[in-house]
Amino acid sequence: MPGFFGIGQRGIRMAGTVMTGRVPAGVSEGRVPGEVRARIIVADVGGTYARLGWTDGRDADQVHDYRRYACADYPDLASILRDYAAGGTCQGAVIAIAGVLEGDRLINSNLPWAVSVEQTRQGAGLSWVQLINDFEAVANAMPMLAHDTLSPLTHVTESGANSPALVIGPGTGLGAALWMEGHPPRVLATEVGQASLAAGNALEMDVVRRLLRERGHLNNEHVLSGTGLMNLYRCLCELRGGTPVHADAGALVAAAESGDGLALETLQVFCGWLGSLVGDLAIIFGAKVVYLAGGVTAHIPTFLHDGHFLQRYLNKGVMTERLEQVPVWRVEHGQLGLLGAAAWYQQHRA
Repeated sequence: MPGFFGIGQRGIRMAGTVMTGRVPAGVSEGRVPGEVRARIIVADVGGTYARLGWTDGRDADQVHDYRRYACADYPDLASILRDYAAGGTCQGAVIAIAGVLEGDRLINSNLPWAVSVEQTRQGAGLSWVQLINDFEAVANAMPMLAHDTLSPLTHVTESGANSPALVIGPGTGLGAALWMEGHPPRVLATEVGQASLAAGNALEMDVVRRLLRERGHLNNEHVLSGTGLMNLYRCLCELRGGTPVHADAGALVAAAESGDGLALETLQVFCGWLGSLVGDLAIIFGAKVVYLAGGVTAHIPTFLHDGHFLQRYLNKGVMTERLEQVPVWRVEHGQLGLLGAAAWYQQHRA
């Protein structure tokens, strides 16, 4: 069993209508019986979708009435919260969202609208709204996962310590946080996605040169994210004398699985580059265990496990021996943000 895992996953309940898409695996149906308590909305808001549920603060690993909203279909975050709260007694909201708060406003490059904390609270009709970093929430969810939601990416699966634990993942952007045990546990949120992208071989240097033609600052998200994957594909097409034919990441992954040469190379380079960054961060933070989450990783498990990630993760010179003792786990759970927001509420406001 890896680290602090082994707590049985009690999961997310659903009642009502899922706004778009399918209900996540493991979600049970039916409303929760018993006394009525004030409901707190918990939300995981990304560049594409906002996922919402509610908790009453009694059990951080119980989130009810899951719904998913397409962000582009709503004029602002308040409209999504207001729609979710309609007909219920919702007191406040804990929102896991990518970005950094500067006073009342969120700095984020991936959302379809600007976010003000106070305007969101007023527009949603709630007593209070708390924004937390999305990967701060993901890290808070780690202790609640069951072992069967984890797949090893390294040969070593045991660690002598549970903490610090690095949690990282590519989605619309790239997020990362550090979980440190304590009472309560502490989480260090980061903006790894905005840090400069580092090349580790001649091909990656060629990609960096081409991407720098289009921008003054090249960050990790420009390659190591869902949109970054397509940037990488276009660069490799240019380098190989090919023509881009796949319009989005889903089509690219499907093509790679079918044997398309350029698509396959793109996924291999992506996974290797991600492995290199994860290794760097594990060294920087002194991580004892790593958890790889994020929306992209759920769609490319075959490529993450084919050896390119591991080879670059371990290719750290004198630190290779150290990293050989740091397990990396791919997390197979789609609702970490909701669970983490509920855990944050229980720790800080319940």
